[in-house]
Amino acid sequence: MTTADLHTLTGAYALHALAPDESAEFERHLLACDACAQEVAELSATAGRLGLAVSAVPPDRLKERVMRLVATERQLPPAVRETGRPGAGVQRHRTLTRWALAACVAAAAGLGGVAVWQHQEAQDARAQVQAAQDGSRRLAAVLSAPDARTVAGKLNDGASGTVVVSRSENRAAFIASGLPKPPDGKVYQLWYDDTGTMRSAGLITSPSASQAVLLTGHIGKASGMGITVEPAGGSTSPTSNPLALMKFPT
Repeated sequence: MTTADLHTLTGAYALHALAPDESAEFERHLLACDACAQEVAELSATAGRLGLAVSAVPPDRLKERVMRLVATERQLPPAVRETGRPGAGVQRHRTLTRWALAACVAAAAGLGGVAVWQHQEAQDARAQVQAAQDGSRRLAAVLSAPDARTVAGKLNDGASGTVVVSRSENRAAFIASGLPKPPDGKVYQLWYDDTGTMRSAGLITSPSASQAVLLTGHIGKASGMGITVEPAGGSTSPTSNPLALMKFPT
């Protein structure tokens, strides 16, 4: 199994879907690949959320059914002492009945709201897992493409970066090594160089010792890429001097 193939197994490993020999090979790969190790940790946490969020969505007619049953079910009168005031027992009974009806309706609405919230949580978690798996597949496709070409460059503080370009995939990947944590409130931002005009290509929000990142968007007419330090959330255009500018290999 090639390294590119191993990069695509993070989702299956997190869900314990690999054969024993594949799992052992992938675990050896994790020891040397911080990017995959981080992704496995994130996917495992998401899978845990999915397990907690499993629930049944209440039927649309639940509220109507509850209201119908409440209206037809005989209410037992409360056990109260006679006060001697005419109508006091009846008034007490009616008050408690109204409270019982309100409580039933509130309970039905509350349970329905919790189930809907849990269902939405499960949907969101599934979407995150799917997005992570799609990203891994696209990254692996670039790294293993027959026409993949690479060029390396130096960054600050002894860090280095390598850009991998596949014209057939129309995508590029950036592999960072030794990238330090950015200052508080800052992130690393990647850019496509469209003949002097910089186009955002995504953020590196949690840098690690070594990681591979798929640049956001297609290469298009870009001739190179760069990396800068930007405020949290990124910028529409670079606000600092680039840590590196690298021409795409031809």
